[in-house]
Amino acid sequence: MDFDRELWKEVVAFHGHECPGLAIGFRAVRIALDKLGVTRAKDEELLAIVETDACSVDAVQVVAGCSMGKGNLIYKNHGKQAFTIVNRKTGQAVRVYVDASKLAVDKDDRMARMTMILTAPEEEFCKSEFVDIELPEKARIFPSVVCECCGEKMAEIRARIQKGKIVCLACFEDYSR
Repeated sequence: MDFDRELWKEVVAFHGHECPGLAIGFRAVRIALDKLGVTRAKDEELLAIVETDACSVDAVQVVAGCSMGKGNLIYKNHGKQAFTIVNRKTGQAVRVYVDASKLAVDKDDRMARMTMILTAPEEEFCKSEFVDIELPEKARIFPSVVCECCGEKMAEIRARIQKGKIVCLACFEDYSR
């Protein structure tokens, strides 16, 4: 896989700076797209499932064309540098898990770590594999309802009933023991 400097510049411009975390997302998605034989999504033909909320997710958005706004970026709070890209047309999915600590480079030298992540052979720091997943439905648009506490509109699917009133999640008083 060739290093695409122009695409890397786009990713950096979107994120705001270069860093090893951004490089992780960049490489992971490039690996997955390559294995799937596809390019960046124009609409919802690809789905990305990310298991982190770190810098790497910004690279996923730019390289894969998946975003929360289009409904084809799903966040799972697993705390792992793991990324699954799904081709909705074929149902094929590739999950890439990145362990950059396996790279033989000074952990305090951010530029060296980033360069290694961008250029090292994937087998030195990644595990990539085709996986079976159940495809979630495409994003839907829900009607809006008004919160009877704050007066703001929200998607009906996110509303709660509390003391007989429709309330948003921000106003909802969660009960748990």
